[in-house]
Amino acid sequence: MKKILVANRGEIAIRVMRTAKKMGIKTVAVFSEADRNSPHVKYADEAVCIGPAPSNESYLRGDKIIEVSKSLKVDAIHPGYGFLSENADFAELCEANNIIFIGPRSKAIRVMGSKLAAKETVKAYDIPMVPGTDEAITDIQEAKSIATTIGFPILIKASAGGGGKGMRIVENEAEFESQMNRAISEAKSAFGDGSVFIEKYVASPRHIEIQVMADTHGNVIHLFERECSVQRRHQKVVEEAPSAVLTPELREKMGQAAINVARSCDYVGAGTVEFLLDENLNFYFLEMNTRLQVEHPVTELITGVDLVELQIKVARGEELPIKQDDLKINGHALELRVYAEDPMNDFLPSVGNLEVYKLPEGKNIRVDNGFEEGMDIPIYYDPMISKLITYGSTREEAIQLMVKAISEYHIKGVESTLPFGRFVCEHEAFKSGNFDTHFVKKYYSPSLLEEQHKMEAEIAAKIALKQYLKEQKVLRVPN
Repeated sequence: MKKILVANRGEIAIRVMRTAKKMGIKTVAVFSEADRNSPHVKYADEAVCIGPAPSNESYLRGDKIIEVSKSLKVDAIHPGYGFLSENADFAELCEANNIIFIGPRSKAIRVMGSKLAAKETVKAYDIPMVPGTDEAITDIQEAKSIATTIGFPILIKASAGGGGKGMRIVENEAEFESQMNRAISEAKSAFGDGSVFIEKYVASPRHIEIQVMADTHGNVIHLFERECSVQRRHQKVVEEAPSAVLTPELREKMGQAAINVARSCDYVGAGTVEFLLDENLNFYFLEMNTRLQVEHPVTELITGVDLVELQIKVARGEELPIKQDDLKINGHALELRVYAEDPMNDFLPSVGNLEVYKLPEGKNIRVDNGFEEGMDIPIYYDPMISKLITYGSTREEAIQLMVKAISEYHIKGVESTLPFGRFVCEHEAFKSGNFDTHFVKKYYSPSLLEEQHKMEAEIAAKIALKQYLKEQKVLRVPN
């Protein structure tokens, strides 16, 4: 494998290229017209424009990406995450054109891409699952009857869904029909597939995921868990590894369950098995993400393993160079997704120009970044600017370093999730480890963030005044 094309943009494109270069592999970037001056374009050995700004005319054009790959004699394509990373048709297209897809086979992507098919596939391995239906439902009366049997509250979920779309919590029978209709409509609109299923709603869940890696020689390992419970609109914002609540025994059980999920679909490469953990520490299989995750750096920091390097080695047909017994958790890592979003205005995207953009630096601070000062945040793509990651020998140390790093990360021109990240790290529920996926709903409000800003401004003003008065007392001798 001498040349890899990275079918993505921003920080993840640079992240993949960094490892490829370390391994002596040439890199090719693809970019849209909006990303012509992006850092990932400059970082690559070669770069090709594949279309206008909208992703459906550029980054989602698998045919164009294959065309570029063939013309530049590319050996493999790394899809990153998002865009074509979980597109089984694209994986097949790569296979058909003798280009290695750095990811699982198309069959595994297809099976795990449907929540219902995934549940059916893992059944034989006795993986714990939330009580619910095994098949898609469109008949509202039948669905209501099933929901009553399971017992409210229940959750209606789109089978083809993701990112919280096509998902509805139903508290009682009276609101069931309207919520069911909304979920079906939203699922049709977002995924072109209106099939939904029903499961028991776990009231105070934590979102725990297990990183797995599998090779073509039958070896599957897990690289422990990530805690992803701090979310807004069912999407993660703060992640950490390891979780503050898993015991070694529970970690081993969940790790083994994740390995079995991977085995159930003959998985190859890096994948993540997601679980819900209830207040009694019972865990339930949620889904499998058949790609590298946004939050993979926290796993890399606690294991000392380069996950992208393993992906490339596995894609080359090599055997995994590490066994399960070689892996140990060392220290604690925390990640904040730095989005161009306004936490004072319901986390709505905040587009504009990065007038000031200064990254924090220092030991145990890592920034996976895709932007530079003076660049515009485009409206066409996910609003993530970067990922801020800190590492410490303890959880407390990682949290303290995150607070420090946030204060040294300067962004002007757009709003960002940096103040929200600080709010989380300084909140008692987070610091104690006693929180769940309802953290934002329970503890966060824009007024609390505003209060925090005021207090910080007052402290800064007092310090400035004290310094000024001190200077006034100094006897100034004229020249």
